[in-house]
Order: sequence, then C-alpha cells, then structure tokens
Amino acid sequence: MRLVKAFAGLTIGSLMVACAMQPTVRFVDLSPPLTATEAIPEHLLLNVGVKVLDANIPESYKVRTALNITDEIRRAEANYIAHFAKDLLQSTGNWGAVRVLPRDSNAVDVTISGTILHSDGERLIVAIKVQDARGALWLEDEFETLASKFAYSENIPQNVDPFQSMYKAVADGMYQYQAGLSASDIREIRTTAELLFAQEFSPDVYSDHLVKDDKAGTVRITRMPNEDDAMLQRVRQIREREYLFIDTLDEYYGDFANRMYPSYQKWREGSYGDAIAYREERNKARQKLIAGSLMVVGGAAMQRSSANVTEYAGYAGVIGGAGEVLGAIQARANLTLHGEVLRELGVSAAAEISPHTLELENATYSLMGSVDEQYTELKRILRRLFYEDYQLPLPDDITDSAIDQELANEVLKTADARE
Repeated sequence: MRLVKAFAGLTIGSLMVACAMQPTVRFVDLSPPLTATEAIPEHLLLNVGVKVLDANIPESYKVRTALNITDEIRRAEANYIAHFAKDLLQSTGNWGAVRVLPRDSNAVDVTISGTILHSDGERLIVAIKVQDARGALWLEDEFETLASKFAYSENIPQNVDPFQSMYKAVADGMYQYQAGLSASDIREIRTTAELLFAQEFSPDVYSDHLVKDDKAGTVRITRMPNEDDAMLQRVRQIREREYLFIDTLDEYYGDFANRMYPSYQKWREGSYGDAIAYREERNKARQKLIAGSLMVVGGAAMQRSSANVTEYAGYAGVIGGAGEVLGAIQARANLTLHGEVLRELGVSAAAEISPHTLELENATYSLMGSVDEQYTELKRILRRLFYEDYQLPLPDDITDSAIDQELANEVLKTADARE
C-alpha cells in the first residue's frame, strides 16, 4: 500500500508538471472594433476622457526588482496605453471627442480609468473601469492578454498593438452599453456632466440641481437648468476653455507616445522571449519543488518498511526527489538570470524614453511630473476669471498673485489663437 502511495505521489507531481507545460494559443488580432451601423447624430455623441493609467509602481525597491518593474517604463506605459485606447475609440466614430486626461474631469461625459497590474512584451494585465457622469458603471474588469511573437513583425502596422484584443474588448463593451441607452439617457448623462462642471464654479447657484449619493457613488438631476441662464452660458464658455487646454495636453500625449513607440516596441519585443522563459522557469521551479517533496516524503515512508523491495524503492524515491529539488534550485537560478535580462532591457529603453518633456504655456514641464499640477493651476485660473466676471469675492482657495495673472493671460491668449 505504501508503494502505491509513493507512486501515486510521483504521478501527481508528474501530471502537475505536464499541465504546466500545456501550449497556449496566440494570435494577432487584426479585426476592427464594433461600430454603429448608422451614423450617430451629433447631439447623441458622448465625449469620453481616458485617464492616464495608474502605473502601480511599488514603493519597495526589492518588490519592484522581484516583479521586474522599471519605473520609467511603467510610467511611460501608463501614458501610452491611455493614448492608444483613445485613438482606437476615436476611430470607431461611436463617440464625440475622445481625450487623454491627466486626472478626473467633469468636462467629459464618460471616463475610463485603469491600473496596470502586470506588463511585459508577452503579457499585459490591466484593471479597467468605465463610468458616466451619473456614476453609472459601464464596465469594470481585469483584462489579461497574451501577445503573439508575430505581433512584433515589421509588417504589422503601428495602429495594431500586440495586445489589441484588450483595447477592443473595452471598446466593444462600451459600445454595447451605449447601444442600450435611450436618447433621454444620453441627454441625462450630458446634462449631469455639465451641471457637475457648473458646480465647480458656482456651487451655491447649482447646488439644488443635483443630488449625490456618496455611498452609491451616483448623481441624479433634481432640477433642469434654464437654457437662457446667462451664468450657464458663461460656464459653457469656461468649459470650452478647458477643452482647449485638454486638447493641448492631448497633442503632447500623442507626440510622447509616437516618440517613445520605437524604443517601447523594441523593449516589448526584446522582453517577449525572456518573459515567457521567466514564467516557465518559475512554474518549473514550483512544480519541481512539489514533485521532489512528494518523492522525498514517499521514499522516506517506504524506507521504514520491512520489505526489502519497498525499502529499495524508498531509497530510489529519496534520491529521485533530491534530484528534483536540485533541479528546482537550478530552475530558480535560471529564473534570476531571465529577470536580470528583463531589467536590463527596461533600463536601456528607459534611457531613451525618460528625457522627453512637455512644453506648455511658456514653460517646460516633465510629462510625468507636473501635468497634474498644471491642470490644477488651470482650474484655479478659470474659476478666478469666472468670479471676476460676476464681480464676486474670490474664495480662499483662489490666490491672486502676479504669476497667476500672467499664466491666465497665456491660457487665454493660447485659447483665442486656437479659436
């Protein structure tokens, strides 16, 4: 009976190793995303904002090293993924303006946010959430996508990403949700977004137009605005100013994505094989340890048997198990080697990606550093201009420095030039 148990343990370990080596089907997805069969009227098109993704970089250097995360690459990816998603959505014609955002904004009707959970040239895992201005949840899921080595072929166009199926799944999910909305639903979403924006500038005037359920995270219209309201018209003009500013940012995000693409694609292609080897070695190491432990335990049990044949089988089990454990140690050594290769590839690509900066409003900002602060400054400027127009006292959170005034003039000058 003990001999049977020992062989059963060995068989289980072998099966686990065999299961871990099952082939994975990979392909390059060249099919287009879903599109409306008929042109959607302009007044029913929803504006979409794609937030720069959360790069999800651990604070601990040891953890980053263990997960093969290079800071610069991951931050660059957070921008690139948002920009690529924006381009794909815009290409469908299912939406109004689609813009990349540095953070949440009430200037858009639908917001896409996400977090990078894992990324290398072989596998991408991203958590995505899509909500409209009412707080209604359109989509929330984790998407894991495996790339094919053929996705890095020179004949694959730049508008087809190795992880295209993830972007398509998000785009298709959004379209299917949108297709189930009525015209009144879409008007409600657009009006809610406009009133939320108006509340930023005049909370007292528009406070009774919406009711918020903080627990549910939803917003409901309780009173429709008067279309002839002069203050609402001014809010809409301010909103257009913000659109112009976001469009300026969007151009820089696009330029950044285009310039980083060659280095980023080279990093992904170079890390593809090593990422697979890294994962396979990790799985082998785990399976070898399990199988080896089972053989050692089974062999040790048989050594205690009085039957000579069983005892010899026990010795063989212990020796074989020890060999498996030694193999696991070697597999872990290979795992470390592949991890080092991944990090070297990341550092090399980061050296080319990281120097890019953002020139905006007569000042130079790091695309990864001060864009959010610049956006905050813009909101303060627009609020101050709104209060000054109506000769209202400035709130405490709006300063009136010479620097603010100079920046305000630059923003307005840039907006006027674009108009």
